[in-house]
Amino acid sequence: MKQSYDRLLLFIVLLLILVGLTAVYSSTSVISPDLLEKYHKKGVMLSQFGFIRKQLLTMGLGLIAMFMAFKIPLGLIRKMSIPLLVISLVCLLMVFTKFGITAGGARRWIRIWPSTFQPSELVKLCMVLFLSFYMSMTRYRTEKFTSFLVPILIMGAFQVVFLKQPDFGAAMSLGLLTISMLFLSGIRLRYIFSLGILVIPVVIKLISEPYRWKRVATFLDPWKDPLGSGFQLVQSFIALGSGGLTGVGLGEGKQKLFFLPEVHTDFIFSMIGEELGFIGAALVALLFFTFFLKGISIARKAADPFHYYLAYGLSIMIAIQAIFNFAVVTGMLPTKGLPLPFISYGGSSLITSMTAVGLLLNVSRNYRQGAEAERDELSARRQSFSPNTETGPSRSRSRTGSHSLPQSGRYQWQRGYWYTRENRRTSGTRRLIGLRGGPRR
Repeated sequence: MKQSYDRLLLFIVLLLILVGLTAVYSSTSVISPDLLEKYHKKGVMLSQFGFIRKQLLTMGLGLIAMFMAFKIPLGLIRKMSIPLLVISLVCLLMVFTKFGITAGGARRWIRIWPSTFQPSELVKLCMVLFLSFYMSMTRYRTEKFTSFLVPILIMGAFQVVFLKQPDFGAAMSLGLLTISMLFLSGIRLRYIFSLGILVIPVVIKLISEPYRWKRVATFLDPWKDPLGSGFQLVQSFIALGSGGLTGVGLGEGKQKLFFLPEVHTDFIFSMIGEELGFIGAALVALLFFTFFLKGISIARKAADPFHYYLAYGLSIMIAIQAIFNFAVVTGMLPTKGLPLPFISYGGSSLITSMTAVGLLLNVSRNYRQGAEAERDELSARRQSFSPNTETGPSRSRSRTGSHSLPQSGRYQWQRGYWYTRENRRTSGTRRLIGLRGGPRR
């Protein structure tokens, strides 16, 4: 049987990467004196093509990672989910060793010659793999508190390390990702609400730290100190406002010269808004929205619980990071230091995101095979118990279609959908072969 993948998803990702390469070159082809001095202190001599060459190299590594994630059997990835989570924890702890790098008052990177790597990006990907494996286990029960407690404790352990670095943005995104997947699985809402009540005092305590409170105050009123703590956000507003509807033109932006700090990383969306205007920024946001919808579509067609949760988790992971970046750039959230997936300059985010895309394409390649296997199994059962064995399979095929899941009802979304779908399929099969929950009457 010929296996195909979701070509539209791949096209969207390649288009986002192309936008990112263009934006990175536009933002770094003219090097500001501040950026030149910053890298000169590190012993790095910048050139017009220095950043784009490194980003192209990273893209090449990302393509290799995406191809490997596409080719590796998902059954093997499922078995490796726990070891990969442990490896990500070890990498995260390495930032406190001699391999760790301090920048901006935080230790979030490890030195991997000739570049650096941010383990928090790997942690989020491995957490999705673990949660997909954990929720697909037969002993996972949404009504049991222990099923809720295990992923929460693992998430909390990683968040403690994040806050020690400190990296509040990574801690928040990991927490939101974990809660979203638990909610999706159909876990009891009272467990989630009780966790929210317990977390409120902790969040208040963390925000009360002087440097975090300064960020919150800047977020609430950046114009109060436009040349100090609010400088970056004010310059982001100016960049977005200067772009208007159609932008000032590709490569013609002014905020990247001496004003907006680190425009090629976390605030690259501001430069896109300035040079391509509202239309260009809206198209980028639309691409991310379409990517999320395609990821959800792949999950809905999955014929295996691990594939189902994996596709949902990866889609949510990239969507959360994109939404956070949009919100920070537009002043809807305090500055958190989260890059824009596929677009911002940086190797860790790009390679991790492209690996996630490879896994999504892998799921999309496998769902048709699983769907047809399930359909053929049900057809065989109908043929075995049908008085007219010749017409049983044909009736099954005409009812389900060539690529749809029998008895699935996959277009009716609800929390705990996978369990509902499996129960509906099982009960339908039991009715078909004459079995009931109680004694026959």
